[in-house]
Amino acid sequence: MDYDDLITVGINSQDQNFHLASSKKAQDVKANTGQSSSQLSSPPRRVLEHSFTAPIGAERNPLIADNEIKVSRSMTEKRRFPRHDILDRLSEREKQELIDKLVRIQSDGTVKVDLERSASVSELFELQSFEESTVSESLTSESKSSVPRLQIVMLVVGTRGDVQPFLAIARRLQEYGHCVRLATHANFHTFVKSTGVDFYPLGGDPRVLAGYMARNKGLIPSDPAEISVQMKQLSAIIDSLLPACTAPDLETGVPFRAQAIIANPPAYGHAHVAEALGVPIHIFFTMPWTPTYEFSHPFAHVPRSAGNWLSYIIVDLLIWWGIRGIINDFRKRKLKLAHIAYFSMYRGSISHLPTGYMWSPHVVPKPSDWGPLVDVVGYCFLNLQSKYQPREDFVQWIQEGPPPFYFGFGSMPLEDPKRTTDVILEALKITEQRGIIDRGWGNLGNLAEVPDSVFLLEECPHDWLFPQCSAVVHHGGAGTTAAGLKAGCPTTIVPFFGDQFFWGDRIYQKELGPAPIPISQLSVENLSTAIKFMLQPEVKSRVTEIAKLIENEDGVAAAVDAFHRHLPDELPLPTPSSPGEEDHRNPLDRFFARVGNWCCVPCGVV
Repeated sequence: MDYDDLITVGINSQDQNFHLASSKKAQDVKANTGQSSSQLSSPPRRVLEHSFTAPIGAERNPLIADNEIKVSRSMTEKRRFPRHDILDRLSEREKQELIDKLVRIQSDGTVKVDLERSASVSELFELQSFEESTVSESLTSESKSSVPRLQIVMLVVGTRGDVQPFLAIARRLQEYGHCVRLATHANFHTFVKSTGVDFYPLGGDPRVLAGYMARNKGLIPSDPAEISVQMKQLSAIIDSLLPACTAPDLETGVPFRAQAIIANPPAYGHAHVAEALGVPIHIFFTMPWTPTYEFSHPFAHVPRSAGNWLSYIIVDLLIWWGIRGIINDFRKRKLKLAHIAYFSMYRGSISHLPTGYMWSPHVVPKPSDWGPLVDVVGYCFLNLQSKYQPREDFVQWIQEGPPPFYFGFGSMPLEDPKRTTDVILEALKITEQRGIIDRGWGNLGNLAEVPDSVFLLEECPHDWLFPQCSAVVHHGGAGTTAAGLKAGCPTTIVPFFGDQFFWGDRIYQKELGPAPIPISQLSVENLSTAIKFMLQPEVKSRVTEIAKLIENEDGVAAAVDAFHRHLPDELPLPTPSSPGEEDHRNPLDRFFARVGNWCCVPCGVV
């Protein structure tokens, strides 16, 4: 992601220890209602009205036959579930004591999970959390089924790098005849509309959110004043989710009712809206968020691999404790749903939801314990270079010398952009290389006089730019990392926070670049060393091999296929008056819709 990881926990931290006291109100609710109080009755289901669709460019999709969309239906009903009961059978107080025993906050804001501090806890969570036998990949589909045209809303919180792969999926879904609305921050209105996808604004400002994460590095705010800022941002995002799913188009007035939801995890509230509307939801993301034993959560450090799975549970738990007040207010005030008193794996994580991860399995293979509900679909690239017209002086500069190095930190704010720029210039001078400096949101490259060996750049699509470069140095956002690898560029990642460290480690482990250099440690010496490392022919050779593998993938097609496969056999429609909203169709439209419902059922059309 250029995941400006938009999560926070509004709690106090003292001496880098957690102590999260139970609220009396929550205990009272438990005493009066019991653990089952959050169970909700589902809204009545109606069969979805639909017709078969043939996509534009059907020749590209092997699932199209006889003018109908054919998809492999996922055998999710046969899957084996993670043993969530290990955590769920603990009381709220026991969960808090568990956190106190296991968790310490590091100076970089990440969570350290220390199993050694409690032998009993260690024994509990070293139990295999996933049953040993899982459904084999060959059994994940069994029948073909047509897919109806759907009104799909995508709820995406983050920066441009987070939005971009969803746009690629949205455009492919439109080829199947689906009506797709991408709901994200108002900052990206022009970007979304320029690709031909409908837009709806979500609350929150990605610049404010990115600045928060850059200052605080992880889950815990360094200044109590930061809590209110972040809570306001999250409240604005969450309050905007229901209108994004049910309100008419703001420009045309065309009615819209989501019949399926696609979301990324930072759009907190996504599952609650899906619950209220009675529609299916599918999660897509660019960083791991599903518990696994193979690697830890990107926000956590664990001393032993036995703690990897647990690190995801702890992060989910901390997030839930931080946002549950906002979520419960949203459920009661907007969705008319019951209050949720306690964290459970079902309520506080995405483990029970179909999930697609948008990275190449050649970079990070799918963990063996994720099961058939989770897909690693590949990178989802949005082709922007075909419309890009570079400046003539830029093209001329590129052609005047050897391929340059790229330096850019995207939407990351810089504390000292002048110092960072000076480091880059000096490292280029020492290594005798040319460089492109992308100014980004950090205002990099403020120079009174620009050397001939350097070009200052703004707003250039990576899929056009990176093939012109010999290597890239960037913050490690998932989208930027993917673009660099696809272009065959050796990569140095300078992480600021969150999953950027995860991708930096993966690049280093694959020997596609040097060890990551945290932004706080960026110096002339280590940047010069990184540049020399990337100039090695064997590094270039390894990256070229990965680039060929990525080139042969179609992550967008795989993502759409995963979405179709995991749709339930019978799709419900939201009730005519969704929670907090009114039916905006005129009486005549409603009349004919009802006539259509009545007459189509006997004909077997639905």
